[in-house]
Amino acid sequence: MPSKDDIARIWADEKPAVRIGKEGLDAGIIEEVKRQLKRQKVIKVKFLRSMTLSKNIDELAAELAAKTSSEVWGRRGFVVVLARR
Repeated sequence: MPSKDDIARIWADEKPAVRIGKEGLDAGIIEEVKRQLKRQKVIKVKFLRSMTLSKNIDELAAELAAKTSSEVWGRRGFVVVLARR
């Protein structure tokens, strides 16, 4: 499990590992998030504004977490922190 320090470091220091645009949560994005989570236990994902026109970010983050076997550890604006289980 990521510690509070891990989460704080991610918010402060890391750039988003994955950016999700109008193509949405397609197979390529899902695989990339899985690859990133294998390398790091906590990653940042940014949803571009064009993606959020169809669904809200909380729904998208929950869907992404379910498809990648991860957990949502926080959200700020269009950015979500995911942690592997």
